[in-house]
Amino acid sequence: MTGWILTFLSPFIGGFIFGAERVIRARMQRRKGPPLLQPFYDFFKLLDKRVMIVHSLHAWLGVLHFFCVWLAVAVLLTGGDILMAVIMHLMSSCFLIVGANSVRSTYSQIGGIRELLSVMAYEPIFLIAGVGFYLVTGSFEARAVFSYDGLPIVSLWLIFAAVLTVLPFALKKSPFDIVEAHQEIIGGPEIEYSGLFFEAVYTAKWLEYIFVYAFICLFAGGFTVVGAALVVLVFFLVNALDNAVPRLSWRQCVPFALLVSLSLGLINLVWIGAE
Repeated sequence: MTGWILTFLSPFIGGFIFGAERVIRARMQRRKGPPLLQPFYDFFKLLDKRVMIVHSLHAWLGVLHFFCVWLAVAVLLTGGDILMAVIMHLMSSCFLIVGANSVRSTYSQIGGIRELLSVMAYEPIFLIAGVGFYLVTGSFEARAVFSYDGLPIVSLWLIFAAVLTVLPFALKKSPFDIVEAHQEIIGGPEIEYSGLFFEAVYTAKWLEYIFVYAFICLFAGGFTVVGAALVVLVFFLVNALDNAVPRLSWRQCVPFALLVSLSLGLINLVWIGAE
């Protein structure tokens, strides 16, 4: 029951996390910044915006992107299959990619291509982590991992490190912010969305935070306090990197993920399998 309540509240919780992130980023940059509730102000402001639809398929693909991310979050929070959650998360990205490439906007198409490259970099790491949880706990079910009487991170510390290296991909943060890259492509795959349909894509970003941090909690097993500590640590680490490290080019980001992150994950799996 708790999982379903958290699933229902996840867009609101994600909005607060997004707002807190903007406040902390402003403090790191020594500026006042927006208030904590600014994401919700933006949400209601977008409801009043005029809806400009390129074509109906493009608009509804944005909505499907939102619901697929929400479904991926629901699978994790309700204790479902971890691999299914990762697949649903992958499908949500696919909807965004297809939508971005279904319009003639060059910026949108470039954003869609870079989203595809980004997905190729970080989704395999989430799959490897799911396999690692199975080798440690004997189950792909999130409920089994959350009730595990040990700390999976002890055996999966290399996979945890691999997940840390690709989180900026998933959250579109520096040094791996190649999808939106405002200096180059003005917003990426969501550039042609507006009004209510942009609302769906915008709110999906809030759900991304819940998915990612719920995934981080899996490394703590049944130790809720440790899971909360990991989430807080990762939250500040990701934002510190985002503010301190310049963005790399896509030619640098993807090879890094495939060579470094993927290697760490595979080494950890081989190591556990050999025990």
